Amino acid sequence: MPGVRGHRVMLVWGAGLAVLSLLAAGSALAQLAAEGLEPRTNLPQGSAVLTLDQDRLFAESAFGRALQARTADATSALSAENLKIEKRLEEEERDLTERRPALSVEDFAVLADAFDVKVNGIRTAQDAKNRNITQTAEADRKRFLSTIFPVLGELMTDAGAVAVLPKSTVFMSLNAIDVTDEAIRRIDAVLGEGAEPAKVPQAPSGP
Repeated sequence: MPGVRGHRVMLVWGAGLAVLSLLAAGSALAQLAAEGLEPRTNLPQGSAVLTLDQDRLFAESAFGRALQARTADATSALSAENLKIEKRLEEEERDLTERRPALSVEDFAVLADAFDVKVNGIRTAQDAKNRNITQTAEADRKRFLSTIFPVLGELMTDAGAVAVLPKSTVFMSLNAIDVTDEAIRRIDAVLGEGAEPAKVPQAPSGP
């Protein structure tokens, strides 16, 4: 697949150094122009290779922060729900303990077994909700990376480079070829906080 300046344009990404073919996206450049941003600002020239800190891209861009905030909100809501459930179960257990002297051994055993089944069911449901949050966060991270590829492609083209490497996999490099700050600026300009994150089916609510 031919790229700019007769080269094959590549983006090398991830710990596994997967190599993905990438075409420069004209829409990203058009959006930068609409925002009044100069495409070549703060870009090294004359280097065939650029580096990026992908963790910083996710942590510091508006899009990445929005996705992280959604995950934090979901985690906080689940924690609050778990606390309410825990208090309710403690009250039920205390009530059962107080009733024990008035119950036969058989009757108490039936109630205790039913309570254990209920607790295990709630635990399973809440664990499923926690897994859904984790899966959604992972899906958001993947979607973030795929969504910003066109922006990074324009950045790479503007710099006259043929590859972008994750900084964590580069043994030694000059800071001059690190374009993380410029990438964050462009991602914010083109994508803002992004669209809604990928949806993961929710587990049924606990009893």
